[in-house]
Amino acid sequence: MISAEDGPFDLIVKWRKFLGDAILGKMMDCFYCLSIWIAVPFGIWLGRNVAEKIIMWIALSGAACLLEQATTNKNAPGKVAYHEED
Repeated sequence: MISAEDGPFDLIVKWRKFLGDAILGKMMDCFYCLSIWIAVPFGIWLGRNVAEKIIMWIALSGAACLLEQATTNKNAPGKVAYHEED
């Protein structure tokens, strides 16, 4: 929702505009960047030691990226699909 939607009462859009073209603002538009940072607190919460926390962090981010790839319509309007002609 953070990377693609406006949010309730346009709160996320306002936050994105506030952050602007800075690094944090650009990260707000990238699903993959957000998946890394949103997975951090969950990895810390779920892991029992440092190694588990790091593995959980990477695994949760990777799972989110796989789900995004599996559920994204690659031929949605606005995206150009290139096909080779015979």
